[in-house]
Amino acid sequence: MDSDSVRRVDRRRLLGWGGLAAAGVVAGVSPVGARSGLADQAAAGDDRVPPDTLPGGAYDRYVARLAAEGRFSGVVLLSHQGRTVLSRCYGMADEDKRIANHEGTAFSLSSAGKPFHAVAVLQLAQRGEVKLSDTVGAHLKGFAKDVAEQVTIHHLLSGTSGLDCPDEDVRRVFHSRDEVHEYYEKRARQATLVGVPGVPDTAHEEAEVTISALIVEAVTGRTYWDYVQENIFGRCGMTGSAFVTRPQWLTDGHIAHPYMKLADGNVVDAVRNLDESSPDPNVLGKNPGRAFIDAPGDGGFATAPDLVRFARALGDGTVLDRPWADVLTAAKIPHGPKGFGAYGIPVSIVNGQWMYQRAGGNPGVSANWNIYPYTGWVGVILGNCDGVPLPEMIGQEMQAVTGAPADGGTGG
Repeated sequence: MDSDSVRRVDRRRLLGWGGLAAAGVVAGVSPVGARSGLADQAAAGDDRVPPDTLPGGAYDRYVARLAAEGRFSGVVLLSHQGRTVLSRCYGMADEDKRIANHEGTAFSLSSAGKPFHAVAVLQLAQRGEVKLSDTVGAHLKGFAKDVAEQVTIHHLLSGTSGLDCPDEDVRRVFHSRDEVHEYYEKRARQATLVGVPGVPDTAHEEAEVTISALIVEAVTGRTYWDYVQENIFGRCGMTGSAFVTRPQWLTDGHIAHPYMKLADGNVVDAVRNLDESSPDPNVLGKNPGRAFIDAPGDGGFATAPDLVRFARALGDGTVLDRPWADVLTAAKIPHGPKGFGAYGIPVSIVNGQWMYQRAGGNPGVSANWNIYPYTGWVGVILGNCDGVPLPEMIGQEMQAVTGAPADGGTGG
Protein backbone atom coordinates (compact mmCIF):
# COMPACT_ATOMS: atom_id res chain seq x y z
CA MET A 1 0.00 0.00 0.00
CA ASP A 2 1.38 3.42 -0.92
CA SER A 3 2.23 5.85 1.86
CA ASP A 4 -0.56 8.32 1.07
CA SER A 5 -3.13 5.55 1.33
CA VAL A 6 -1.63 4.38 4.62
CA ARG A 7 -2.07 7.87 6.06
CA ARG A 8 -5.63 8.25 4.79
CA VAL A 9 -7.17 4.79 4.86
CA ASP A 10 -8.46 4.86 8.45
CA ARG A 11 -10.33 8.09 7.79
CA ARG A 12 -11.57 6.85 4.45
CA ARG A 13 -12.94 3.69 6.02
CA LEU A 14 -15.28 5.99 7.93
CA LEU A 15 -16.54 7.41 4.64
CA GLY A 16 -18.77 5.77 2.09
CA TRP A 17 -19.54 6.62 -1.52
CA GLY A 18 -20.36 10.33 -1.66
CA GLY A 19 -18.73 11.07 1.72
CA LEU A 20 -21.16 9.11 3.88
CA ALA A 21 -20.48 7.32 7.15
CA ALA A 22 -20.15 3.74 5.96
CA ALA A 23 -21.88 0.85 7.62
CA GLY A 24 -21.80 -0.71 4.17
CA VAL A 25 -21.44 0.73 0.69
CA VAL A 26 -23.62 3.75 1.50
CA ALA A 27 -25.26 4.74 4.76
CA GLY A 28 -25.63 7.60 7.21
CA VAL A 29 -25.11 11.34 6.78
CA SER A 30 -22.03 13.09 5.44
CA PRO A 31 -20.07 15.17 7.94
CA VAL A 32 -19.04 17.57 5.18
CA GLY A 33 -21.09 20.47 3.89
CA ALA A 34 -21.08 20.51 0.10
CA ARG A 35 -21.76 17.24 -1.68
CA SER A 36 -21.90 16.03 -5.24
CA GLY A 37 -25.14 14.98 -6.87
CA LEU A 38 -24.35 11.35 -6.14
CA ALA A 39 -23.71 12.16 -2.50
CA ASP A 40 -26.96 14.12 -2.26
CA GLN A 41 -28.85 11.14 -3.65
CA ALA A 42 -27.15 8.73 -1.27
CA ALA A 43 -27.39 11.01 1.76
CA ALA A 44 -31.15 10.60 1.76
CA GLY A 45 -30.44 6.96 2.53
CA ASP A 46 -32.92 4.11 2.52
CA ASP A 47 -32.83 1.98 5.63
CA ARG A 48 -35.87 -0.02 4.60
CA VAL A 49 -35.41 -3.72 4.08
CA PRO A 50 -37.95 -4.76 1.44
CA PRO A 51 -39.88 -7.88 2.51
CA ASP A 52 -38.97 -9.69 -0.72
CA THR A 53 -35.29 -9.68 0.37
CA LEU A 54 -35.90 -11.30 3.76
CA PRO A 55 -35.61 -15.00 4.65
CA GLY A 56 -38.85 -16.53 3.49
CA GLY A 57 -39.45 -13.63 1.09
CA ALA A 58 -40.04 -13.82 -2.65
CA TYR A 59 -36.36 -13.99 -3.64
CA ASP A 60 -35.57 -16.66 -1.04
CA ARG A 61 -38.50 -18.77 -2.19
CA TYR A 62 -37.51 -18.33 -5.83
CA VAL A 63 -33.93 -19.56 -5.28
CA ALA A 64 -35.13 -22.46 -3.13
CA ARG A 65 -37.42 -23.53 -5.95
CA LEU A 66 -34.55 -23.44 -8.46
CA ALA A 67 -32.42 -25.59 -6.16
CA ALA A 68 -35.25 -28.08 -5.62
CA GLU A 69 -35.62 -28.37 -9.41
CA GLY A 70 -31.89 -29.05 -9.81
CA ARG A 71 -31.33 -25.71 -11.59
CA PHE A 72 -29.12 -24.12 -8.96
CA SER A 73 -26.21 -25.27 -6.84
CA GLY A 74 -24.21 -22.60 -5.07
CA VAL A 75 -24.58 -19.58 -2.80
CA VAL A 76 -26.71 -16.44 -2.90
CA LEU A 77 -26.18 -13.54 -0.51
CA LEU A 78 -27.92 -10.20 0.03
CA SER A 79 -26.19 -7.60 2.20
CA HIS A 80 -27.67 -4.26 3.27
CA GLN A 81 -25.41 -1.55 4.68
CA GLY A 82 -22.85 -4.10 5.80
CA ARG A 83 -25.31 -6.56 7.36
CA THR A 84 -26.25 -9.90 5.85
CA VAL A 85 -29.98 -10.02 5.19
CA LEU A 86 -30.16 -13.32 3.29
CA SER A 87 -27.60 -16.08 2.85
CA ARG A 88 -28.49 -19.41 1.30
CA CYS A 89 -26.28 -22.33 0.25
CA TYR A 90 -27.40 -25.25 -1.91
CA GLY A 91 -25.79 -28.32 -3.43
CA MET A 92 -22.33 -29.79 -3.22
CA ALA A 93 -18.98 -28.10 -3.67
CA ASP A 94 -17.39 -31.52 -4.22
CA GLU A 95 -19.72 -34.44 -4.77
CA ASP A 96 -16.95 -37.06 -4.62
CA LYS A 97 -15.87 -35.91 -1.16
CA ARG A 98 -19.43 -35.02 -0.08
CA ILE A 99 -18.51 -31.43 0.76
CA ALA A 100 -21.51 -29.12 0.71
CA ASN A 101 -21.46 -25.54 -0.54
CA HIS A 102 -21.35 -23.01 2.29
CA GLU A 103 -20.59 -19.31 2.81
CA GLY A 104 -16.87 -20.01 2.96
CA THR A 105 -16.82 -21.86 -0.38
CA ALA A 106 -14.82 -20.09 -3.09
CA PHE A 107 -16.27 -20.20 -6.61
CA SER A 108 -14.71 -19.57 -10.00
CA LEU A 109 -15.65 -16.04 -11.08
CA SER A 110 -14.90 -16.28 -14.80
CA SER A 111 -15.59 -12.81 -16.28
CA ALA A 112 -17.03 -11.60 -12.96
CA GLY A 113 -13.38 -11.20 -11.91
CA LYS A 114 -12.46 -8.90 -14.80
CA PRO A 115 -13.01 -5.64 -12.87
CA PHE A 116 -9.99 -6.48 -10.71
CA HIS A 117 -7.70 -5.58 -13.62
CA ALA A 118 -9.38 -2.18 -13.96
CA VAL A 119 -9.01 -1.52 -10.23
CA ALA A 120 -5.33 -2.50 -10.41
CA VAL A 121 -4.67 -0.08 -13.28
CA LEU A 122 -6.51 2.74 -11.50
CA GLN A 123 -4.41 2.15 -8.39
CA LEU A 124 -1.35 2.84 -10.56
CA ALA A 125 -3.02 5.93 -12.05
CA GLN A 126 -3.90 7.15 -8.56
CA ARG A 127 -0.22 6.91 -7.62
CA GLY A 128 0.83 8.73 -10.81
CA GLU A 129 2.61 5.70 -12.25
CA VAL A 130 0.44 5.59 -15.37
CA LYS A 131 -1.92 8.00 -17.11
CA LEU A 132 -5.18 6.87 -18.67
CA SER A 133 -4.08 8.67 -21.83
CA ASP A 134 -0.87 6.60 -22.04
CA THR A 135 -0.61 4.45 -25.14
CA VAL A 136 0.19 0.75 -25.02
CA GLY A 137 3.64 1.53 -26.41
CA ALA A 138 4.42 3.81 -23.45
CA HIS A 139 4.70 0.74 -21.22
CA LEU A 140 5.03 -2.35 -23.42
CA LYS A 141 7.16 -3.41 -26.37
CA GLY A 142 6.52 -5.95 -29.09
CA PHE A 143 3.14 -4.71 -30.31
CA ALA A 144 2.21 -3.67 -33.83
CA LYS A 145 2.98 -0.01 -34.50
CA ASP A 146 -0.66 1.08 -34.84
CA VAL A 147 -1.59 -0.72 -31.61
CA ALA A 148 1.37 0.71 -29.71
CA GLU A 149 0.75 4.27 -30.88
CA GLN A 150 -3.05 4.54 -31.08
CA VAL A 151 -4.55 2.38 -28.32
CA THR A 152 -4.58 3.99 -24.87
CA ILE A 153 -5.19 2.64 -21.40
CA HIS A 154 -8.57 4.36 -21.47
CA HIS A 155 -9.46 2.42 -24.62
CA LEU A 156 -8.44 -0.84 -22.98
CA LEU A 157 -10.45 -0.26 -19.80
CA SER A 158 -13.54 1.10 -21.54
CA GLY A 159 -13.75 -1.70 -24.12
CA THR A 160 -13.18 0.65 -27.05
CA SER A 161 -9.73 -0.46 -28.22
CA GLY A 162 -10.81 -1.89 -31.57
CA LEU A 163 -8.48 -4.85 -30.95
CA ASP A 164 -9.01 -8.46 -31.86
CA CYS A 165 -6.97 -11.61 -31.14
CA PRO A 166 -6.38 -14.73 -33.21
CA ASP A 167 -8.68 -17.66 -32.49
CA GLU A 168 -7.86 -19.37 -29.22
CA ASP A 169 -6.69 -22.99 -29.06
CA VAL A 170 -9.61 -24.20 -26.95
CA ARG A 171 -8.28 -27.77 -26.76
CA ARG A 172 -5.02 -26.81 -25.12
CA VAL A 173 -4.51 -27.92 -21.52
CA PHE A 174 -2.02 -25.93 -19.44
CA HIS A 175 0.39 -27.35 -16.87
CA SER A 176 2.00 -24.35 -15.15
CA ARG A 177 1.55 -20.68 -14.31
CA ASP A 178 4.42 -19.81 -16.65
CA GLU A 179 2.80 -21.69 -19.53
CA VAL A 180 -0.50 -19.84 -19.05
CA HIS A 181 1.25 -16.48 -18.87
CA GLU A 182 3.40 -17.13 -21.95
CA TYR A 183 0.41 -18.26 -24.01
CA TYR A 184 -1.84 -15.30 -23.24
CA GLU A 185 0.97 -12.76 -23.48
CA LYS A 186 1.79 -14.10 -26.94
CA ARG A 187 -1.86 -13.87 -27.98
CA ALA A 188 -2.07 -10.29 -26.71
CA ARG A 189 1.00 -9.30 -28.72
CA GLN A 190 -0.65 -10.78 -31.82
CA ALA A 191 -3.69 -8.54 -31.39
CA THR A 192 -4.59 -6.49 -34.44
CA LEU A 193 -6.49 -3.25 -34.82
CA VAL A 194 -9.77 -4.12 -36.54
CA GLY A 195 -11.75 -1.06 -35.43
CA VAL A 196 -11.22 2.59 -34.56
CA PRO A 197 -9.90 3.17 -31.03
CA GLY A 198 -12.50 5.04 -29.01
CA VAL A 199 -15.45 3.64 -30.94
CA PRO A 200 -17.36 0.84 -29.18
CA ASP A 201 -17.86 -1.34 -32.24
CA THR A 202 -16.12 -4.55 -31.19
CA ALA A 203 -16.76 -7.11 -28.47
CA HIS A 204 -13.30 -8.66 -28.32
CA GLU A 205 -12.38 -8.31 -24.67
CA GLU A 206 -9.48 -10.72 -24.20
CA ALA A 207 -6.75 -8.53 -25.69
CA GLU A 208 -7.89 -5.50 -23.69
CA VAL A 209 -7.89 -7.43 -20.41
CA THR A 210 -4.56 -9.16 -20.98
CA ILE A 211 -2.77 -6.01 -22.15
CA SER A 212 -4.04 -4.13 -19.10
CA ALA A 213 -2.64 -6.88 -16.88
CA LEU A 214 0.69 -6.77 -18.73
CA ILE A 215 0.88 -3.02 -18.07
CA VAL A 216 0.34 -3.69 -14.36
CA GLU A 217 3.19 -6.19 -14.48
CA ALA A 218 5.51 -3.87 -16.42
CA VAL A 219 4.97 -0.99 -13.99
CA THR A 220 5.08 -2.98 -10.74
CA GLY A 221 7.61 -5.68 -11.62
CA ARG A 222 5.24 -8.34 -10.24
CA THR A 223 2.91 -10.87 -11.79
CA TYR A 224 -0.66 -9.68 -12.16
CA TRP A 225 -1.84 -12.50 -9.91
CA ASP A 226 0.51 -11.55 -7.07
CA TYR A 227 -0.23 -7.83 -7.39
CA VAL A 228 -3.99 -8.32 -7.17
CA GLN A 229 -3.66 -10.82 -4.32
CA GLU A 230 -1.88 -8.22 -2.19
CA ASN A 231 -3.34 -4.91 -3.35
CA ILE A 232 -6.97 -5.86 -3.90
CA PHE A 233 -7.77 -9.12 -2.09
CA GLY A 234 -5.44 -8.26 0.76
CA ARG A 235 -6.59 -4.66 1.20
CA CYS A 236 -10.25 -5.66 1.08
CA GLY A 237 -9.88 -8.47 3.61
CA MET A 238 -10.88 -11.04 0.99
CA THR A 239 -9.23 -13.91 2.82
CA GLY A 240 -11.09 -16.59 0.87
CA SER A 241 -10.17 -15.21 -2.56
CA ALA A 242 -7.23 -16.16 -4.77
CA PHE A 243 -6.05 -17.06 -8.24
CA VAL A 244 -6.26 -20.79 -7.68
CA THR A 245 -4.19 -23.30 -9.63
CA ARG A 246 -5.69 -26.55 -10.90
CA PRO A 247 -3.87 -28.71 -8.28
CA GLN A 248 -5.33 -26.49 -5.54
CA TRP A 249 -8.77 -26.73 -7.14
CA LEU A 250 -8.52 -30.52 -7.02
CA THR A 251 -7.43 -30.79 -3.39
CA ASP A 252 -8.83 -27.83 -1.45
CA GLY A 253 -12.25 -28.63 0.01
CA HIS A 254 -13.13 -24.92 0.22
CA ILE A 255 -13.27 -24.54 -3.59
CA ALA A 256 -16.41 -25.45 -5.53
CA HIS A 257 -16.01 -27.84 -8.45
CA PRO A 258 -17.94 -26.96 -11.62
CA TYR A 259 -20.37 -29.64 -12.78
CA MET A 260 -20.93 -29.49 -16.52
CA LYS A 261 -23.36 -31.37 -18.77
CA LEU A 262 -21.88 -33.18 -21.78
CA ALA A 263 -23.53 -33.63 -25.16
CA ASP A 264 -24.74 -37.10 -24.13
CA GLY A 265 -26.51 -35.67 -21.09
CA ASN A 266 -24.03 -36.92 -18.52
CA VAL A 267 -22.90 -34.48 -15.83
CA VAL A 268 -19.20 -34.52 -14.93
CA ASP A 269 -16.82 -32.65 -12.66
CA ALA A 270 -15.07 -30.33 -15.11
CA VAL A 271 -11.85 -30.30 -13.10
CA ARG A 272 -11.52 -34.04 -12.50
CA ASN A 273 -12.73 -35.03 -15.98
CA LEU A 274 -10.17 -33.28 -18.14
CA ASP A 275 -9.31 -35.51 -21.09
CA GLU A 276 -6.99 -33.99 -23.68
CA SER A 277 -7.74 -36.81 -26.12
CA SER A 278 -11.54 -36.68 -25.86
CA PRO A 279 -13.37 -36.27 -29.18
CA ASP A 280 -16.20 -34.50 -27.34
CA PRO A 281 -15.52 -30.74 -27.67
CA ASN A 282 -17.55 -30.12 -24.51
CA VAL A 283 -14.93 -31.94 -22.45
CA LEU A 284 -12.45 -29.23 -23.37
CA GLY A 285 -13.85 -26.23 -25.19
CA LYS A 286 -14.18 -23.58 -22.51
CA ASN A 287 -13.82 -26.14 -19.75
CA PRO A 288 -12.50 -24.07 -16.83
CA GLY A 289 -10.37 -26.99 -15.69
CA ARG A 290 -8.11 -26.85 -18.75
CA ALA A 291 -6.38 -23.70 -17.49
CA PHE A 292 -3.74 -24.18 -14.81
CA ILE A 293 -4.58 -20.70 -13.52
CA ASP A 294 -6.83 -17.98 -14.91
CA ALA A 295 -5.34 -15.79 -17.63
CA PRO A 296 -3.73 -12.52 -16.47
CA GLY A 297 -6.48 -9.94 -16.02
CA ASP A 298 -9.29 -12.45 -15.88
CA GLY A 299 -11.10 -14.75 -13.49
CA GLY A 300 -10.07 -15.61 -9.96
CA PHE A 301 -11.97 -17.31 -7.15
CA ALA A 302 -13.95 -15.66 -4.36
CA THR A 303 -16.48 -16.38 -1.65
CA ALA A 304 -19.79 -14.52 -1.50
CA PRO A 305 -18.84 -12.59 1.68
CA ASP A 306 -15.54 -11.60 0.04
CA LEU A 307 -17.38 -10.01 -2.87
CA VAL A 308 -19.41 -7.99 -0.38
CA ARG A 309 -16.11 -6.90 1.20
CA PHE A 310 -14.87 -5.86 -2.24
CA ALA A 311 -18.03 -3.80 -2.80
CA ARG A 312 -17.62 -2.06 0.54
CA ALA A 313 -13.93 -1.40 -0.11
CA LEU A 314 -14.80 0.31 -3.39
CA GLY A 315 -17.07 2.66 -1.50
CA ASP A 316 -15.01 3.52 1.57
CA GLY A 317 -11.63 4.38 0.04
CA THR A 318 -9.87 1.16 1.03
CA VAL A 319 -9.02 -0.12 -2.43
CA LEU A 320 -9.20 3.16 -4.40
CA ASP A 321 -9.38 6.75 -3.21
CA ARG A 322 -13.00 7.82 -3.60
CA PRO A 323 -12.48 10.03 -6.68
CA TRP A 324 -10.75 7.13 -8.43
CA ALA A 325 -13.56 4.77 -7.45
CA ASP A 326 -15.87 7.25 -9.17
CA VAL A 327 -13.64 7.08 -12.25
CA LEU A 328 -14.01 3.29 -12.21
CA THR A 329 -17.81 3.29 -12.11
CA ALA A 330 -18.66 6.44 -14.08
CA ALA A 331 -20.82 5.76 -17.14
CA LYS A 332 -18.67 6.14 -20.26
CA ILE A 333 -20.24 4.29 -23.18
CA PRO A 334 -24.03 4.01 -23.73
CA HIS A 335 -25.15 0.40 -24.17
CA GLY A 336 -28.89 0.94 -24.25
CA PRO A 337 -31.64 3.14 -22.84
CA LYS A 338 -30.42 2.73 -19.23
CA GLY A 339 -27.19 0.75 -19.55
CA PHE A 340 -23.62 1.98 -19.87
CA GLY A 341 -20.09 0.70 -19.96
CA ALA A 342 -17.70 1.81 -17.22
CA TYR A 343 -14.16 0.54 -16.63
CA GLY A 344 -14.59 -3.24 -16.63
CA ILE A 345 -18.06 -2.93 -15.09
CA PRO A 346 -21.45 -2.60 -16.80
CA VAL A 347 -23.53 0.01 -14.97
CA SER A 348 -27.22 0.73 -15.33
CA ILE A 349 -30.04 2.82 -13.96
CA VAL A 350 -32.54 0.58 -12.21
CA ASN A 351 -35.74 2.08 -10.82
CA GLY A 352 -34.11 5.48 -10.38
CA GLN A 353 -30.80 4.33 -8.90
CA TRP A 354 -27.41 3.23 -10.17
CA MET A 355 -26.45 -0.43 -10.15
CA TYR A 356 -22.91 -1.68 -10.78
CA GLN A 357 -22.68 -5.25 -11.97
CA ARG A 358 -20.40 -7.93 -13.33
CA ALA A 359 -21.41 -11.41 -14.46
CA GLY A 360 -19.38 -14.36 -15.67
CA GLY A 361 -19.87 -17.93 -16.76
CA ASN A 362 -18.30 -21.08 -18.12
CA PRO A 363 -19.56 -24.65 -18.25
CA GLY A 364 -20.51 -25.39 -14.66
CA VAL A 365 -19.71 -21.81 -13.58
CA SER A 366 -22.11 -18.92 -12.94
CA ALA A 367 -21.15 -15.77 -11.07
CA ASN A 368 -22.62 -12.32 -10.58
CA TRP A 369 -22.32 -9.44 -8.14
CA ASN A 370 -24.46 -6.31 -8.02
CA ILE A 371 -23.75 -3.11 -6.08
CA TYR A 372 -26.60 -0.68 -5.38
CA PRO A 373 -24.60 2.33 -4.10
CA TYR A 374 -27.55 4.62 -3.31
CA THR A 375 -29.08 2.25 -0.78
CA GLY A 376 -26.14 0.13 0.38
CA TRP A 377 -27.32 -3.20 -1.01
CA VAL A 378 -24.95 -5.80 -2.45
CA GLY A 379 -26.18 -9.00 -4.11
CA VAL A 380 -24.03 -12.02 -4.94
CA ILE A 381 -24.89 -15.14 -6.94
CA LEU A 382 -22.29 -17.91 -7.25
CA GLY A 383 -23.15 -21.22 -8.91
CA ASN A 384 -21.32 -24.44 -9.80
CA CYS A 385 -23.66 -26.35 -12.10
CA ASP A 386 -24.91 -26.05 -15.66
CA GLY A 387 -28.41 -24.79 -16.33
CA VAL A 388 -28.37 -21.91 -13.84
CA PRO A 389 -30.75 -19.22 -15.22
CA LEU A 390 -28.38 -16.41 -14.25
CA PRO A 391 -30.09 -13.50 -16.07
CA GLU A 392 -33.41 -14.53 -14.54
CA MET A 393 -31.84 -14.78 -11.07
CA ILE A 394 -30.29 -11.33 -11.45
CA GLY A 395 -33.68 -9.96 -12.44
CA GLN A 396 -35.36 -11.54 -9.42
CA GLU A 397 -32.69 -10.09 -7.14
CA MET A 398 -33.10 -6.62 -8.69
CA GLN A 399 -36.85 -6.81 -8.23
CA ALA A 400 -36.48 -7.81 -4.58
CA VAL A 401 -34.00 -5.02 -3.83
CA THR A 402 -35.34 -2.13 -5.93
CA GLY A 403 -38.89 -3.08 -6.88
CA ALA A 404 -37.92 -2.95 -10.56
CA PRO A 405 -39.45 -5.49 -12.97
CA ALA A 406 -37.51 -8.75 -13.04
CA ASP A 407 -36.21 -8.39 -16.58
CA GLY A 408 -32.65 -9.60 -16.00
CA GLY A 409 -29.32 -7.89 -15.53
CA THR A 410 -27.09 -5.82 -17.73
CA GLY A 411 -24.82 -8.73 -18.54
CA GLY A 412 -21.14 -9.25 -18.00
